[in-house]
Amino acid sequence: MENTQQPYNLKIILVEPNGPINVGSIARLCSNFNVSELRVVSPNCDIYGLDSKKMAMKGISYLNNCMVYESLSNALLDCDLVLATYGRISLSKDERQTSLQEVSQWIKKFKNIKNLAIIFGREDRGLSNDELLLAQKVFTIETSNNPSLNLSHAVSIVLYELCKEINYKNIKCKKDINLASPIQIENTFKDLDKLLLKIGYLLPHTSKSKINKFKKYILKAETSKLELDTLRGIIHQMNWALKNNEKK
Repeated sequence: MENTQQPYNLKIILVEPNGPINVGSIARLCSNFNVSELRVVSPNCDIYGLDSKKMAMKGISYLNNCMVYESLSNALLDCDLVLATYGRISLSKDERQTSLQEVSQWIKKFKNIKNLAIIFGREDRGLSNDELLLAQKVFTIETSNNPSLNLSHAVSIVLYELCKEINYKNIKCKKDINLASPIQIENTFKDLDKLLLKIGYLLPHTSKSKINKFKKYILKAETSKLELDTLRGIIHQMNWALKNNEKK
């Protein structure tokens, strides 16, 4: 297969992989498609073992230099655009699934992407709802029958689609990426959660589900960094006002 130059620093992130053979196969794919880095979050197998190395072949350097993280949020700290894959997911009536082809065309509208991350979930159960909310876009790979694919097969399909040049050079009105980062969103909503609990708008046993709904609104609106900074500024000012009123 001919190597294709990536127009951005692409990070493949595997969350708690169970199979060393899958990890080795993905390292080989990273080499084939010039991925900049392979990252693994809390692996449930020996990613540096013989089984992985046998499958990696020319991708052995991706295994040797693989960064291992304890949490997904830490693996995303330097990423300004984050995508996540899902197989089975419950959608409300007003939501629709986003396909790989659609998300591929969406990211090609941006210029100056510093670090693009694609998150792949566990072989047996994928990503949790909280993990999916760390991505600006989630997408599915359309299949005829079973919605779940082998992990390495899913990675190969995604990398192939992202490397296709269809309509890529013809997009003239590219825009700078100005989306709020996943970590920026996560930190803002931690502050919002504390504030809404404090004023009694949220209850401890339901706060997580309601905060997740708010996050979905922010992600769906493709909120900018400045817009989210404004929201966080309002939260901080409200906290300051509450604290000072308590002193009176």
